[in-house]
Amino acid sequence: MLAPRLAAATAACGVWATAGAETTLNTSNGYNLPPGVTEMSRAIYDLHMEAFWICVVIAIVVFGAMIYSLVKFRHSQGAVPDTNLLHSTKVEIAWTIVPVIILVVMAIPAADLILKMEDMRSADLSIRVTGYQWKWQYQYMDAGEGIDFFSTLKQDSNFARQLHSGIDPASVPNYLLDVDHPLVIPSGTKVRVILTSQDVIHAWYVPDFGLKRAAVPGFINELWFKVDAGKEGIYRGQCAALCGRDHGFMPVVVDVRTPDDFKKWVDEQKAALKQASTPTTDAPRSAQVLN
Repeated sequence: MLAPRLAAATAACGVWATAGAETTLNTSNGYNLPPGVTEMSRAIYDLHMEAFWICVVIAIVVFGAMIYSLVKFRHSQGAVPDTNLLHSTKVEIAWTIVPVIILVVMAIPAADLILKMEDMRSADLSIRVTGYQWKWQYQYMDAGEGIDFFSTLKQDSNFARQLHSGIDPASVPNYLLDVDHPLVIPSGTKVRVILTSQDVIHAWYVPDFGLKRAAVPGFINELWFKVDAGKEGIYRGQCAALCGRDHGFMPVVVDVRTPDDFKKWVDEQKAALKQASTPTTDAPRSAQVLN
């Protein structure tokens, strides 16, 4: 086809080690959409490039004809306007049919892609994501049932962003793009995200996954992604809806692990939850371990 189709409780538990996924990955070159690390992100990128090259061809034809006409038929060369020409039926038919063909060529793969984006069936893992001003809550279902925690801006970024903090933001790793508790998911697994909000409209967005959805109070939105096996690492995004004063301080961080490492992480979380729920005579414990 064109493109490539035509061109082509963290401290209490001690269980938040990233287990070999310290590397932050980013497939964007800074000038274009990122190809990403999911089937959907690559399909979106290919469709984007298809539309881009179609626009390039149209621009070359239109501006080429316009520049040629301006140069060839300029007044200084003795050009005389044709006062008898009213219209050309052939030209009018052509400039009606050609755009229709172009739209059909673009619409067929776009419609197919939209249908795939909305197909939430056969998900291996479901996670409920709730937006708050200004943090995210992750509640696992299926294999991770019972795991529930909040993800907020990391403290070093939070301190550095304060007025007169005296901290150079350049000295903070991943400034404003790091959190205390990242979302942990397995690679090679279809993950379904169920989105809502507790207060205002937010938008959960990780560019390398290729999909974005609004989190709207009182409504449920869904999206899914499946990170390719072998693409484990840290992926970063942000809230993509203007959600208030601290909108710019609401990052999304996803820690993609191998299925085996993810299973170990789930087992550690559940063991910590079980331990936290065990009554002791020393001091009362909070029922929520990760917050």
